[in-house]
Amino acid sequence: MITSIVLIKTSTDRIPEIAEQIAALESVSEVYSVTGAHDLIALVRVAQHDDLADIIPGKISKVPGVLSTETHIAFRTYSQHDLESAFAIGLDS
Repeated sequence: MITSIVLIKTSTDRIPEIAEQIAALESVSEVYSVTGAHDLIALVRVAQHDDLADIIPGKISKVPGVLSTETHIAFRTYSQHDLESAFAIGLDS
């Protein structure tokens, strides 16, 4: 699984609507409204690198109100969040 972090600049008067449209796209797992130089951050998870071309320039960039995107591809995941919840199944607190 390939994870990419997509930084998105949008029309600021339509951030909620744009975020909802992006979140509804296949392969987009999460969309965050953020402070700073970008308006939204989307997490995109795909099986192959070629799939990124379909979803980022092919769909996210074409959502009305998206002005620009900047994509970062993750090499490794260091979060323990998913591991902790998976191994905690069935354990009594």
